[in-house]
Amino acid sequence: MQSIEGTTSGGVPFVARAASHDDAPVVAAWHLMDPPNSPAAMAAAIPLDGLDAHVVYFGLPLTGGRAEHDDFEAFVAAGGDMVTEFFGPMHVQAIEEFPAALAEVRERLGTPSGGKLGLLGGSAGAGVAAGVLAVHGADAAVLMNPMLRLRPMIDAMADFLPEPYAWSQAADAIADRMDFVARSFEVATGGAELLIIEGGADEPPFLDAVRELEALGIGTIRYVEGVEHPLAEWPGDQPAPQTDAAKRYDALAADWFRAAFAN
Repeated sequence: MQSIEGTTSGGVPFVARAASHDDAPVVAAWHLMDPPNSPAAMAAAIPLDGLDAHVVYFGLPLTGGRAEHDDFEAFVAAGGDMVTEFFGPMHVQAIEEFPAALAEVRERLGTPSGGKLGLLGGSAGAGVAAGVLAVHGADAAVLMNPMLRLRPMIDAMADFLPEPYAWSQAADAIADRMDFVARSFEVATGGAELLIIEGGADEPPFLDAVRELEALGIGTIRYVEGVEHPLAEWPGDQPAPQTDAAKRYDALAADWFRAAFAN
């Protein structure tokens, strides 16, 4: 299968692979901030093995080559506001740049517009996938160890910060927009086949939000016992052999998309 990588005219980095035929479904994917934390690393960790689809792995805004600091810790150390200057802008930009970025990569792959569309994301990238699903729609989506709520994740970081995060009106508005438990009706409205894969040993802010969504009857939930938040070994910015956890997640996702696209 043909594989390409590069940057779109809008500055979005990507890694993509073509399906065996032009009119195959398309899956758009976004990486985690924990490993795997780049398009190439995500493509290696979650290759959707055996799924005949055009798969495009996009880089998150404000990360990798688009980051202003060496890493997130350096951003915080420099006094950056985690919500209003990082997570909020990253989330909004990723959703806004998606349609044009996908159209351009599809053109480079030589695939026609239209057809079945799947969305895939891990952690913060899963929050982007949920946002794209709510705004643009899709036929199927798989969210892995998803960041469904920003506020509890930020609050849980207090032990690693000089002082707890001070919420402002602007930060509150961003947290509300990134609360996909509260916005679950928007995610479910389009009728996409939604699968959430959550590690049984993930951190409470992630597990708790998934359990709340489960209680609402939104999507199908699959818990994978013993899996923590990362889905690759550190540092996670380069392609690496799949971990056992990633292999399990990959098989679940590929099977889900295959069944959803067959409908």
